[in-house]
Amino acid sequence: MANLNWKPFVYGGMASIVAEFGTFPIDLTKTRLQVQGQSQCMEVRYRGMFHALLRIGREEGIRALYSGISPALLRQASYGTIKIGTYNTLKKLFVSRPEDETMVINVFCGVVSGVLFLLIRMQAQGSLLQGSMMANSSTIYQTEGTRGLWRGVIPTAQRAAIVVGVELPVYDITKKHLIRSGLMGDTILTHFISSFACGLAGALASNPVDVVRTRMMNQRVLSGNFLYKGTLDGLMQTWRNEGFFALYKGFWPNWLRLGPWNIIFFITYEQLKKLPL
Repeated sequence: MANLNWKPFVYGGMASIVAEFGTFPIDLTKTRLQVQGQSQCMEVRYRGMFHALLRIGREEGIRALYSGISPALLRQASYGTIKIGTYNTLKKLFVSRPEDETMVINVFCGVVSGVLFLLIRMQAQGSLLQGSMMANSSTIYQTEGTRGLWRGVIPTAQRAAIVVGVELPVYDITKKHLIRSGLMGDTILTHFISSFACGLAGALASNPVDVVRTRMMNQRVLSGNFLYKGTLDGLMQTWRNEGFFALYKGFWPNWLRLGPWNIIFFITYEQLKKLPL
């Protein structure tokens, strides 16, 4: 433990905050697109990501696009610190040189680091989850009890594991092959291409679980029954009632968020690594 490198932990948290600032409005539109169509939110208010951005800005104000940014930044500061720090620390337990890393090692380390931190609550449509983090928690507790505060933890952990288990290995492997090919060096362009690829891979792998996670966290227990009993039940109900492609609702804003988020994150992170500290 004396040789524990603190830089990946600190740099990971800092880069996550920068990336979250740049992509938060896209994440908000993705969540609202995923919620509509659910039995409790039958009204289809948004025709797509850009329509949602324009309508939210016009009807609720520009500040509404950053509603809930405080808990998101707190989450990302913690999540980025744990995710990147743990991932890099675990890799060093298996290999001492980056050239010796394999996809199996990277995926294992990514999944382990991903499940260490759970994303508990995110934005949801309309007045259901508007307001401050403390006000939301108080409202949820009063209407649903302690169980309501922890609803969505399992799919959140599953999504976190999938995203990290896919994105970090894809980034590392893509970057390594680009450099080994001799076509590119360890440059910003290499970081851009690698982060773009990992964002696409993460969106494809995680979107179905992300849809169910958002709906489970948005469902209210006013009649005494949950709409979805779990992740698998949510996947099957959504597929059966709305079709397979309903599992990819919000895919474009999801990818358009994960893509820029990863690009901003990894470029920032790689530049921080070069600081003479």
